[in-house]
Amino acid sequence: MYLTWLDSNSWLIEIAQQRILLDPWLVDCLTFSNLDWLFKGSRLQDREIPTNIDLILLSQGLEDHAHPPTLKKLDKNIPVVASVNAAKVVQQLGYHHVNILNHGEIYTVNNQVEIKAVPGSQLGPMIWENGYLIKDLVNSSSLYYEPHGNHDSQIQQFAPVDIVITPIVDLSLPLGASIIKGMSSAVTAAEWLKPEVMLPTAAGGDVIFEGILNKFIQSQGSTEEFEKMLAEKNLTTKVISPKPGERVSV
Repeated sequence: MYLTWLDSNSWLIEIAQQRILLDPWLVDCLTFSNLDWLFKGSRLQDREIPTNIDLILLSQGLEDHAHPPTLKKLDKNIPVVASVNAAKVVQQLGYHHVNILNHGEIYTVNNQVEIKAVPGSQLGPMIWENGYLIKDLVNSSSLYYEPHGNHDSQIQQFAPVDIVITPIVDLSLPLGASIIKGMSSAVTAAEWLKPEVMLPTAAGGDVIFEGILNKFIQSQGSTEEFEKMLAEKNLTTKVISPKPGERVSV
């Protein structure tokens, strides 16, 4: 399996000869509801759009996961698997093959890869987004992805999982309002899933953030602190922190 981190939550996953583009933000700026005064992410340079994509996989409908400017540039004939909210975004953009995956449901990519949706981030009283378990049906290797560190206890039944992609740094607002759960939440995921490798996501990479909201976001933790926490739990999981654009064999 090969993993390429494309900044923020964006990944290219090469598994069982299938190329899966996950939560892509590759071009232009990132804003929420076009409120760039509130929050704006700017790339140092646009990422090259990957070719020969077999599937676009979207975990959430928010712009940092279903980024409209990027999705407008991708081929709308590429099949999409998405949460309910993310599906609305690509449907409005004219994608032809949109598959909504509710929690517990499975989608198979060309009889080679199995994708199972699990509960992810809760964005409201009745709004749950998706995490994903991705399995190579040829050699049974597996990957778990949840981009906000909201790990549902039911994922324990899928252990062991070979690779986990999740945040390892906490991001919060004043008064303890959590944006992203890293650190202890990631350690819990490691305890539950016993992965051989963990890779951090939701970090900045080659991106500059600005706006009023960004001034109040507080970051806590580091790769070194996280590795120490794993060791204290007697976990042998290896942490790999790829550079943006680096293709890593795992």
